[in-house]
This record gives sequence, C-alpha cells and structure tokens, in this order.
Amino acid sequence: MNVKYKRVLLKLSGESLMGNKQFGIDHDRLGQYAQEIKEIVDAGVEVAIVIGGGNIFRGIQAAEGGMDRVQGDYMGMLATMINSMALQSALENLEVTTRLMSAIKMDEIAEPFIRRRAVRHLERKLVVIFGAGTGNPYFTTDSAASLRAIEVEAEVILKGTRVDGIYTADPEKDKSATKFETISFQEVYERGLNVMDMTAFTLCKENKLPIIVFNMDEGGNLARVVAGEKVGTLVEG
Repeated sequence: MNVKYKRVLLKLSGESLMGNKQFGIDHDRLGQYAQEIKEIVDAGVEVAIVIGGGNIFRGIQAAEGGMDRVQGDYMGMLATMINSMALQSALENLEVTTRLMSAIKMDEIAEPFIRRRAVRHLERKLVVIFGAGTGNPYFTTDSAASLRAIEVEAEVILKGTRVDGIYTADPEKDKSATKFETISFQEVYERGLNVMDMTAFTLCKENKLPIIVFNMDEGGNLARVVAGEKVGTLVEG
C-alpha cells in the first residue's frame, strides 16, 4: 500500500467507541478501530492517537449540572485515560506495539508526556496514544489533538467521526445538506461550521496543519485516507 502521509494524528471521539451502546465501550467497535490502525501501521505510517472521553464522562455536562467545572474537566481527563487504555489493549492484542503517554502523572499506567520521547517512539514505529487531554481544564480533546499534532510534527490530523465529511448543515438533521470535498479554514469560520472547537481549529490554521474529517466507522476508510484517496473533507489553506 502506497501512503501519502508519513506521520498522522488520529483523533477519535469517545462517543464513537460506544458503537450501538448507550454508554461505555463497544468491544466490537474497539476491535474494528484497532484493526484499521494496525493496517496503516503495517504500511509504514507513524501513528499518534488522541481519544475523547464523552462515552464515559464530559466535564461541560458536569458543569451544567452544578459541579465545579475544573473538577468536571479533570474527571473527563480520567475518562480519556480509560478509553486510551482500552485502545492500547486492543492494539496490543493485534501485536501492535504502543506507548500510552499522559498529560497528568499516572506513573503506574502511562509514561509522562515528553515531546522528544514521543517523537522517538513514533520514529521507531510505535503507536503513541496521548491521554488526559492537555492536562489543563477548559481545554477539549480536540485542542489536545491539535497541540500534540503540532508538537510531534504530524503532517495531518485525521478526525474520525460518524459522518463522511463536513456538510453545509448537519446531514443527520437536514437531508438537503451538501458535502464539501475541500474547504478552507477561512470558509469554515465564515460559515460557522462545527469542525473542531475554535481553540483547536485556530491552532491548526495558525500552524498550517490540514485536517481531514472522515467516517471512521466505514471499514477501510482510514487506509484510503492515508493513501491519499478523496475520502471525507479536507480542510486546508
């Protein structure tokens, strides 16, 4: 398999791990994702991963319920670690060597995030999973994905979602919504489209880091994206 990208950061939402469940982790979906990641690793792609925690806990929802926002966000970071550990286990069951790095100290289960060490792991073709977001409250895992991608010099962020790209409106609510093949950062701003939270998106724009939004649930899509096929929507420029 010929690949277009040498080093990528894959951003997965916590909700995507639920599969058809209402809560928690669907092991069939987890296994599918692990198999897809293994395929691109075997093709020589250096892969970093950030996973959200929304299938377990979301800090913003906790704040809306009256909980302290900072406390809720730290709880959300722990949720991302649970998902990260689950994906690590699924990958290692497929004999993919991984390293889990945490933005907050969890020495018994993860390495601390050290940029140079993360880059070295990637150069050695280990899959690096970044857990616990940025380690700071008020920042989403989208922001963590953008920050880590820039730090390890990934060529692109691959945002795996349940839809096959960016549309003029929510395609699950508006059947007349049309899909963009490519779109500029500026047009996303002007149209008010929801690609990532604004902090994360601005980080990508300022650092000229392209984003590809694609449907991760469709088998083979991840391999097609890294091969350079026109899958999903490319945000650049």
